[in-house]
Amino acid sequence: MKGHLSHDYLIEVPAAVVWDVYRGIELPKLAAQLLRDVLGSVEVVHGDGGVGTIIKLTYPPGGPSPGYMKEMYTKIDDEQRLKEAEIIEGGFIDVGFDLYRHRLQIIEKDVQSSIIRSSVDYEIDDKLQELASQATMKPFQVLNEGIGKYLKQKWDSSNN
Repeated sequence: MKGHLSHDYLIEVPAAVVWDVYRGIELPKLAAQLLRDVLGSVEVVHGDGGVGTIIKLTYPPGGPSPGYMKEMYTKIDDEQRLKEAEIIEGGFIDVGFDLYRHRLQIIEKDVQSSIIRSSVDYEIDDKLQELASQATMKPFQVLNEGIGKYLKQKWDSSNN
């Protein structure tokens, strides 16, 4: 069984500014700093933020996902402002998903605003299809809102 979920978040910050944060390892580090009670801790296991970088996220009790997960950046496209990562250990893989890939794309709406498009593609054995309901956009909604507020405040204060 295959599935796809997506969510768009409008932010009144230029796409280039948003992409600078979302592109590399600054995003998970900033997310852990701003949203520690929801997202827990972040550790760069391997890499410098480019393709092949592995990040370990350890969630707090009651967080959006049980335990921990490791994800690997599989695609970074500066022209399309697109970043893809796959969970390679823990999280959704441990509960039975064969594939759990997420994408973050920063789309320029106009000169002063952009859309953060988050999506998840997953594959799971048909025998485990009841687990498909665990696939969620909630962590990305929380992430985009938290990072979005931070970037908006930072952008407003540097342009006033």
